[in-house]
Amino acid sequence: MGSDSDLPIMAKAADILEELGITYEMRIISAHREPDVFFEYARTAEEKGFKVIIAGAGMAAHLPGMCAAIFPMPVIGVPMHTTSLGGRDSLYSIVQMPSGIPVATVAINGGANAGLLAAKILATSDEELLGRLKSYSGKLKEQVEAKDARLQEEGYKGNAD
Repeated sequence: MGSDSDLPIMAKAADILEELGITYEMRIISAHREPDVFFEYARTAEEKGFKVIIAGAGMAAHLPGMCAAIFPMPVIGVPMHTTSLGGRDSLYSIVQMPSGIPVATVAINGGANAGLLAAKILATSDEELLGRLKSYSGKLKEQVEAKDARLQEEGYKGNAD
């Protein structure tokens, strides 16, 4: 992530990765304020064994696109909500990449989905992880079914909280 202000959103990605048993590294590196550090990190990520990078950024949001320009594996961009433009600036900066430099992009503040997308990418070559993802999806289904059962039992007025 480019700033510690992104941490609450990126923590959601980390939570998902931990729940699914995926090891990760979390760093704060600014593509604008420390380009030499950023370049070295992105350049050496493949040799460190990284398979996917999740990059969160706000405002000009160059971090995901620059990662994708240097790192040959998938990059997932997480646009951060901003006070001036509500995150649309971040979203457009990440999603509007030139041909040849793709960045998978999740919703504004979509840290959890970034973690899930990274897991799904990794699961294409990891059967055990795929099983954990299927179990995770099953839990989500059970949660929705429980909420519907409560609604059916108590009605909408009993579910207003």
